[in-house]
Amino acid sequence: MTEIFKVSRRELVKTGIVLGGSLMLGVYLSGKNAVGTETSDGGETFTPNAFIRIDADETVTIFVNKAEMGQGVYTSLPMLIAEELEADWTKIKVAPAPVDPAYNHTMFGPIMVTGGSTSVRSEWVRLRTAGAAARMMLVAAAAARWQIDPMHCVAENGFIVRQDNKERLSYGRLAEAAARLMPPTEISLKLPKDFNILGKDRARLDVPDKTCGKAIFGIDISVPGMLLALIARPPVFGATMKSFDDSKTRKISGVKAVVAIDRGVAVVADGFWNAKRGREVLEVVWDEGPLAGLDSQTQGAEYADMAKNPGAVAAERGDAETAMGNAAKKVAAVFEFPYLAHAPMEPLNCVADVRKDGCDIWTGSQMQTTDRDKAVAITGLLPEQVKLHNTLLGDGFGRRAVPDSHFVSEAVQISHKLKAPVKVYWTREDDIKGGYFRPRSYHRIAAGLGDDGLPIAWTHRIVSQSILKGTPFESGMVKSGVDQTSVEGAADSPYEVANFLVDYHMAPAGIPVLWWRSVGHSCNAYVKECFITELARAAGQDPYQYRRRLLADHPRERGVLDLAAEKAGWTDKVPAGRGRGIAVHASFGSYVAQVAEVSVTKTGDIRVHRVTCAIDCGQTVNPDTIKAQMEGCIVFGLSAVFYGKITFNKGRVEQSNFDDYEVLRMDAMPEVEVHIVASDESPGGVGEPGVPPLAPAVAGGVMALTGATLHELPITRQMVKKALQAA
Repeated sequence: MTEIFKVSRRELVKTGIVLGGSLMLGVYLSGKNAVGTETSDGGETFTPNAFIRIDADETVTIFVNKAEMGQGVYTSLPMLIAEELEADWTKIKVAPAPVDPAYNHTMFGPIMVTGGSTSVRSEWVRLRTAGAAARMMLVAAAAARWQIDPMHCVAENGFIVRQDNKERLSYGRLAEAAARLMPPTEISLKLPKDFNILGKDRARLDVPDKTCGKAIFGIDISVPGMLLALIARPPVFGATMKSFDDSKTRKISGVKAVVAIDRGVAVVADGFWNAKRGREVLEVVWDEGPLAGLDSQTQGAEYADMAKNPGAVAAERGDAETAMGNAAKKVAAVFEFPYLAHAPMEPLNCVADVRKDGCDIWTGSQMQTTDRDKAVAITGLLPEQVKLHNTLLGDGFGRRAVPDSHFVSEAVQISHKLKAPVKVYWTREDDIKGGYFRPRSYHRIAAGLGDDGLPIAWTHRIVSQSILKGTPFESGMVKSGVDQTSVEGAADSPYEVANFLVDYHMAPAGIPVLWWRSVGHSCNAYVKECFITELARAAGQDPYQYRRRLLADHPRERGVLDLAAEKAGWTDKVPAGRGRGIAVHASFGSYVAQVAEVSVTKTGDIRVHRVTCAIDCGQTVNPDTIKAQMEGCIVFGLSAVFYGKITFNKGRVEQSNFDDYEVLRMDAMPEVEVHIVASDESPGGVGEPGVPPLAPAVAGGVMALTGATLHELPITRQMVKKALQAA
């Protein structure tokens, strides 16, 4: 069975005629005509827009337009194509797509970007359609050779099979003939019940090279004649350079140049250690600017003062103020969250080689178009003269999707000035102190309960710095003074409360902030879910059943909630000395519930023993990847729960490396179970939705065990001991 999509030839598939005996296909959605170009062998190909290349040697190369940073897109996206193409999975190869409008994001507009847990969501139709179109053209080519109706041919595992006599032609043998056909205008897509590849576990295609050391990350890139640069950046955000003395630096063996750029002073040498030694003796005089006196404690007091007054309304229904006054019981709380660094395993890096006639860039980028365009602006070259080679990323979490492209522009500026290829290397300290943090936030929340213990009024005030202010995304996502990323997960709470108000104060800018894995949901889910648990406790009700009552009209939230509770044995007796907490949250098109089983020592140490996770992410591509992403989210979330915190003193970041900005160690990892809800809904994201419910599930377990409420992250021993005393 199939679904039929009618599309114009202009909107959908453009076929590249013969290029070395290959069939190249691409999906075209921009509304512009494809460009025909002559190749060196006299054939014609339509470029750009190629997603598929089938070679005479039977290799099927899939050009992936998303960055692979461990989330598995180099496997899941080829699976979309291979399913409809009926390809032989053992013949699939993957290559990163070049920066080109053909690969622009289908949800975010004219830009190549990887983020928002949208890789599968944004390509679910487009890549399947590309695969189906290729299959139909291969069938047509085989039918023409056999002089039969295409209806009597079927595609299977890299062959077109003639149904009457079982004669077979491989895709490689048909590639050249298929490439000369016009693409179809009616594309037949499979129904989910007929999937052979999608929804089934597949070993990741990028794992073999990673395990044997062949995989190339940005930090591995080396080109002939390359120099290495470390940059002395301002010690305070917003500071500017007044002067520098490089006399000691230039005496260091191997130092080749000292170059002033927009973001500081670059020490360029023949290797890392010489550049590092040169930077250590470089003397720079800074004008530290207005943030020189920034102090985290003072900033916290400023946020608290802002929260005393009404903010810009993000969501409102009913009359929360009046209902609060009529409530049988009132509950209120204040929550605070610090700045957080992304702390990817691979620190930032970029290689740039700027020449008179072109520029090549090697880096791991989540925002390829923006990074390429920044290089165009710096060099004055044409876009087609700037090539961004996107490598594997050693984690991203949002850190490599930066609207100002600073880590790319630094390398391009230095190479442009020196007329030589340059690698800019960020040390771990550079990366953690370098900014672009998750914003700090302050929350005041209150609810009024009715006689049945359920909330009749709900108010939530958020103070947070805007991620989007001053970026190209501001016009579309900052409305009436409200940054949508700051209120997501709070303004759209699914809990049914008749009188509801969420408002927002945009905190002063200055500290560079950026999306961090799960963005605003990471804080807002903690507030919402911890508070719901507190309301259940105030009402004398089970926190799982309390949620179910408030989610009567939200079957997908209830579905994962029920599944997580069942698999965790919620109604079973809790092991001695342990407590269970539960949380549910929807984000990025998916629904996740988690149950955490914890224990607490007398000294205030929390141990998470087990996390049971249920996810409804709609139709699935690779279940193994979904489970891995949930496990990764839990590791990432626990790191923030227990360790993550960026603080300032005299304008300077106080943390520097994994000794004082810790991440979860292996011996602290809990047992994790992941359960996937079978669903026919459109795919949701999986890279981020597992983060938000983790922390409130842990806090709920502590509350169940001790009665203590935890309104601040990270959770420290001192905080737990204080909460225990208060309880």
